[in-house]
Amino acid sequence: MKKKVAIQGIAGSYHDIAAHNYFEGEEIEIIPCNTFREVITTIKKDPSILGLMAIENTIAGSLLQNHELIRESGLNIIGEYKLRISHSLVALPGTTIHEVTEINSHPIALMQCGDFLDTIPHAKIVEKEDTALSARWIAENQLKGHAAICGKLAAQIYGLEVLAEGIETNKRNFTRFLAIADRWTADEILRGVERDKASLVFALPHTAGSLSKVLSVLSFYDMNLTKIQSLPIIGREWEYLFYIDLTFDDFLRYKQALEAIRPLTKDLKILGEYTNGRQSV
Repeated sequence: MKKKVAIQGIAGSYHDIAAHNYFEGEEIEIIPCNTFREVITTIKKDPSILGLMAIENTIAGSLLQNHELIRESGLNIIGEYKLRISHSLVALPGTTIHEVTEINSHPIALMQCGDFLDTIPHAKIVEKEDTALSARWIAENQLKGHAAICGKLAAQIYGLEVLAEGIETNKRNFTRFLAIADRWTADEILRGVERDKASLVFALPHTAGSLSKVLSVLSFYDMNLTKIQSLPIIGREWEYLFYIDLTFDDFLRYKQALEAIRPLTKDLKILGEYTNGRQSV
């Protein structure tokens, strides 16, 4: 049966690429959404639909709003995929770099290609809402002199020519995506799956050493803390939510660690227990 997967973006976007890579070998139908919030809404309307959302980038950092969207939604994380991001400069066929007068893309993609953009100072840089959307807009409107920064797949889909590829400043540019699902759907998908990673969120009492106590307990139980991200709790000054990712070899020991930190935390919530994701080359 074909899986339906909601993503932020359109065909050729990095979310589209990540979805096809994550569900490699399976037939999927992409449901494009304009925003990450729309991804959540789409899944809630139809629990059979899965979702894929970017959560962090090795250069730009965390997408803070997506941490909160997942926590508030009640949806579960069922997996992850780490995609190597390689940007290309694309334009209408026959265009040369010297003829490019305007470059369009998502602000993060533009930021990641700063060194390359410095080599073409004659081009105006204009921020757009999406990488692939920028490519489609140029193709649909036959905009001569315009170029987009996006993935090569978008150029292929929209009939554009690649003027330069691998233009990102840092070649170790990866985005981590989370696969999410309705709680009941998640239970069904993960039944029998070996899980060695978990994403948790909790608050802490406003007392000295509260965070270090939690971290000490996790260390005692041999939990490997792969990420920690704090976000302020709106309406509660100087109090924070802590989002953490753990990897572990022993699921039972992980569960014991969870029970050990529960009395030290407030509002502890498991966002997902899943398999440590693979990384594209």
